[in-house]
Amino acid sequence: MKLQSNIILAVFLVLLAASARIFNASLHIPNMVPIAAIGLFSGAVIKDKRSLAFLIPLLGQFLGDVYFQLFTKIPGFYSIPGMLFNYGALIGATALGMTMKQPKPLATLGYLLGASSLFYLISNFGYFLQGWNGYSLAALGQTYTDAIPFYKFTLLGDLAGGIVLFGSYFIAQMLMEKKALKLRA
Repeated sequence: MKLQSNIILAVFLVLLAASARIFNASLHIPNMVPIAAIGLFSGAVIKDKRSLAFLIPLLGQFLGDVYFQLFTKIPGFYSIPGMLFNYGALIGATALGMTMKQPKPLATLGYLLGASSLFYLISNFGYFLQGWNGYSLAALGQTYTDAIPFYKFTLLGDLAGGIVLFGSYFIAQMLMEKKALKLRA
């Protein structure tokens, strides 16, 4: 029963956080979305159901892309390399979450920084492959340099989202355990 309630809770929190992507579009703050935090959280919390752990953040990303494509002027579906690397970065963040043992606050902070950095490195490599800056080592460096302002917001979004996701999850878990203890007494 505990595993089932954990999965339901995790699914709810991840979908809630994924909706932040759509909300953020109206704020016009580039990359201020907890995308890597969603993947990290899903991997850390839903370890027993590996396929579900990867599917939830990918589905949240895909639904956001569909929304943008159908209901806004923002392209939800853009270049294939860019999208593959963005989705790949999300898979990487989820895989990183699966390596978390017992998420403690300081360790979780380190993992959040790692997931954001991993997302930055992978997603921007996809941007580099599109050739906007050329295909040289200097162009690769320029691609990552150009992305630094976006990385700042990625970090902020992932830290805020991660604190909300992990914090809410563990508070809810404590409340459920407290309630279970009262029922047993």
